[in-house]
Amino acid sequence: MTAEARNALTRRILAAAFAVHTELGPGLLEGAYQACLIQELALRGIRAEAQVPLPVVYKGVKLADVGYRIDILVEGEIVLELKSLETIAPVHKAQLLSYLRLSGKRLGLLLNFNVDRLKDGIVRQINGYDEQKT
Repeated sequence: MTAEARNALTRRILAAAFAVHTELGPGLLEGAYQACLIQELALRGIRAEAQVPLPVVYKGVKLADVGYRIDILVEGEIVLELKSLETIAPVHKAQLLSYLRLSGKRLGLLLNFNVDRLKDGIVRQINGYDEQKT
Protein backbone atom coordinates (compact mmCIF):
# COMPACT_ATOMS: atom_id res chain seq x y z
CA MET A 1 0.00 0.00 0.00
CA THR A 2 1.36 3.41 -0.88
CA ALA A 3 1.88 6.13 1.71
CA GLU A 4 -0.89 8.16 0.06
CA ALA A 5 -3.33 5.24 0.26
CA ARG A 6 -2.34 4.60 3.89
CA ASN A 7 -2.95 8.26 4.74
CA ALA A 8 -6.34 8.21 3.04
CA LEU A 9 -7.31 5.06 4.94
CA THR A 10 -6.07 6.64 8.18
CA ARG A 11 -8.37 9.62 7.63
CA ARG A 12 -11.32 7.23 7.14
CA ILE A 13 -10.40 5.27 10.28
CA LEU A 14 -10.16 8.46 12.32
CA ALA A 15 -13.52 9.67 10.99
CA ALA A 16 -15.04 6.39 12.19
CA ALA A 17 -13.32 6.70 15.58
CA PHE A 18 -14.59 10.27 15.98
CA ALA A 19 -18.12 9.05 15.18
CA VAL A 20 -17.87 6.36 17.87
CA HIS A 21 -16.48 8.81 20.43
CA THR A 22 -19.17 11.38 19.62
CA GLU A 23 -21.87 8.75 20.09
CA LEU A 24 -20.51 7.09 23.25
CA GLY A 25 -18.32 9.71 24.92
CA PRO A 26 -15.54 8.80 27.36
CA GLY A 27 -15.79 6.45 30.33
CA LEU A 28 -16.65 3.04 28.87
CA LEU A 29 -14.51 -0.08 28.79
CA GLU A 30 -12.16 -0.67 25.87
CA GLY A 31 -14.24 -3.61 24.63
CA ALA A 32 -17.28 -1.40 24.04
CA TYR A 33 -15.26 1.00 21.91
CA GLN A 34 -13.72 -1.91 20.01
CA ALA A 35 -17.10 -3.45 19.15
CA CYS A 36 -18.56 -0.12 18.12
CA LEU A 37 -15.52 0.86 16.06
CA ILE A 38 -15.60 -2.47 14.21
CA GLN A 39 -19.27 -1.82 13.43
CA GLU A 40 -18.63 1.77 12.34
CA LEU A 41 -15.78 0.71 10.06
CA ALA A 42 -18.03 -1.95 8.50
CA LEU A 43 -20.76 0.64 7.92
CA ARG A 44 -18.18 2.69 6.03
CA GLY A 45 -17.11 -0.27 3.90
CA ILE A 46 -13.77 -0.68 5.65
CA ARG A 47 -12.61 -4.24 6.35
CA ALA A 48 -11.44 -4.73 9.93
CA GLU A 49 -10.62 -7.74 12.10
CA ALA A 50 -10.73 -7.75 15.90
CA GLN A 51 -8.35 -9.55 18.26
CA VAL A 52 -5.96 -10.76 15.57
CA PRO A 53 -3.45 -13.26 17.04
CA LEU A 54 0.11 -12.00 16.91
CA PRO A 55 2.75 -14.73 17.08
CA VAL A 56 6.26 -14.13 18.32
CA VAL A 57 9.17 -15.54 16.30
CA TYR A 58 12.11 -16.38 18.52
CA LYS A 59 15.33 -17.62 16.91
CA GLY A 60 13.41 -18.75 13.87
CA VAL A 61 10.70 -20.57 15.81
CA LYS A 62 7.14 -19.24 15.59
CA LEU A 63 5.62 -19.25 19.07
CA ALA A 64 2.00 -19.06 18.03
CA ASP A 65 0.07 -18.67 21.25
CA VAL A 66 1.86 -16.33 23.61
CA GLY A 67 -1.21 -14.18 24.17
CA TYR A 68 -0.54 -11.14 22.01
CA ARG A 69 -3.46 -9.84 19.97
CA ILE A 70 -3.91 -6.81 17.77
CA ASP A 71 -7.05 -5.01 18.94
CA ILE A 72 -8.09 -4.15 15.37
CA LEU A 73 -6.30 -4.74 12.07
CA VAL A 74 -7.73 -2.55 9.31
CA GLU A 75 -7.56 -3.70 5.69
CA GLY A 76 -4.68 -5.98 6.69
CA GLU A 77 -2.47 -2.88 6.87
CA ILE A 78 -3.07 -0.61 9.86
CA VAL A 79 -2.79 -1.71 13.48
CA LEU A 80 -5.19 -0.08 15.94
CA GLU A 81 -4.44 -0.32 19.63
CA LEU A 82 -7.43 0.87 21.65
CA LYS A 83 -7.32 2.19 25.18
CA SER A 84 -9.72 3.70 27.66
CA LEU A 85 -7.30 5.22 30.16
CA GLU A 86 -6.77 8.41 32.11
CA THR A 87 -3.53 9.04 30.20
CA ILE A 88 -1.36 7.32 27.63
CA ALA A 89 1.93 6.18 29.15
CA PRO A 90 5.18 5.41 27.33
CA VAL A 91 4.50 1.68 27.84
CA HIS A 92 1.38 1.97 25.64
CA LYS A 93 3.39 3.51 22.82
CA ALA A 94 5.99 0.78 23.26
CA GLN A 95 3.24 -1.83 23.03
CA LEU A 96 2.06 -0.41 19.70
CA LEU A 97 5.64 -0.31 18.42
CA SER A 98 6.13 -3.95 19.43
CA TYR A 99 2.95 -4.93 17.61
CA LEU A 100 4.13 -3.12 14.49
CA ARG A 101 7.46 -4.92 14.62
CA LEU A 102 5.97 -8.35 15.30
CA SER A 103 3.33 -8.00 12.59
CA GLY A 104 5.60 -6.39 10.01
CA LYS A 105 3.10 -3.57 9.54
CA ARG A 106 4.19 -0.02 8.79
CA LEU A 107 1.50 2.10 10.47
CA GLY A 108 -0.28 1.98 13.79
CA LEU A 109 -2.71 4.19 15.66
CA LEU A 110 -3.08 4.28 19.43
CA LEU A 111 -6.61 5.50 20.20
CA ASN A 112 -7.48 6.45 23.78
CA PHE A 113 -11.25 6.90 24.02
CA ASN A 114 -11.25 8.04 27.66
CA VAL A 115 -10.67 11.72 26.81
CA ASP A 116 -13.03 14.65 26.40
CA ARG A 117 -11.77 15.32 22.87
CA LEU A 118 -10.66 12.27 20.91
CA LYS A 119 -8.04 14.25 19.02
CA ASP A 120 -6.14 14.48 22.34
CA GLY A 121 -6.11 10.68 22.57
CA ILE A 122 -4.58 9.81 19.20
CA VAL A 123 -0.98 8.76 18.65
CA ARG A 124 0.24 7.74 15.19
CA GLN A 125 3.34 5.59 14.89
CA ILE A 126 5.26 4.58 11.77
CA ASN A 127 8.24 2.27 11.47
CA GLY A 128 9.22 2.67 15.09
CA TYR A 129 9.19 6.41 15.38
CA ASP A 130 6.50 8.67 16.73
CA GLU A 131 4.89 11.18 14.44
CA GLN A 132 3.09 14.22 15.74
CA LYS A 133 -0.33 13.63 17.20
CA THR A 134 -2.80 13.30 14.35
